[in-house]
Amino acid sequence: MIPFALDTQMPGAETYLSFLPLILIFVLFYFMLIRPQKKRDKQDREMRASIVVGDRICTIGGIIGKVVSVNDEEIVLETSGNRMKFYKWAIRSKVEKAEKESEEN
Repeated sequence: MIPFALDTQMPGAETYLSFLPLILIFVLFYFMLIRPQKKRDKQDREMRASIVVGDRICTIGGIIGKVVSVNDEEIVLETSGNRMKFYKWAIRSKVEKAEKESEEN
């Protein structure tokens, strides 16, 4: 006879309930941190993909300029007569019309 085989039992509900707080923490972590970040990343990708020549944008470094040319990975900005080349990932946002009007005045 095998003595250790006779002493084993099926895990009870207590064993499964001890994992419940850990599972709840992972679910909460997903809905509070991971899901919103993925949503922001998707919005940023869509914004960068929608940039066309003539748009005014702001870079991560705070440089505001007008888009002169666009390709898959890079854009060229014109700021005060100077042209600078940036990667698309360095674009923070498009400058809205209200901000454009205040700069012109």
